[in-house]
Amino acid sequence: MAHIDLIIGSTLGAAEYVAEHLAEQLQTHQHTTTLHYQPDLVQLLASKGPDTVWLVVTSTHGAGQVPDNLHAFTQDLVQKPLQLADLRYAVVALGDSNYDTFCAAGRLLDQLLEQTNAQKIGERLEIDVTQHEIPEDAADLWFTTWHLLLN
Repeated sequence: MAHIDLIIGSTLGAAEYVAEHLAEQLQTHQHTTTLHYQPDLVQLLASKGPDTVWLVVTSTHGAGQVPDNLHAFTQDLVQKPLQLADLRYAVVALGDSNYDTFCAAGRLLDQLLEQTNAQKIGERLEIDVTQHEIPEDAADLWFTTWHLLLN
């Protein structure tokens, strides 16, 4: 079974709730999880094992920025030339489709991880909070097929 590091970017708590919910789902499928509310790239890289998966769960803040708690992690990804071909990852992005920056933070992190040659598992989930009163419901639908890709 895999170990999933959930890298959380949240301003108002919705991404946090989705990440915690996904962690519970992963644990019911015998995976281990660690929630990172203040993710540190150096620490995550140092603790990465052969079966580690990074699951980024983030909302978009302001005019398309990553939430404050994810800013340093994102800057480190931008500034450090990393080759992470042995890392598998996925992204869950939350946003409001009324804005032209819909899910911009999740899209940015997906792009940055792709540039490191990390291996994306499945498609990025983009949750429109105007369409899903409870974002965890949209995450559940995605999870039903995504978790099968972990094996």
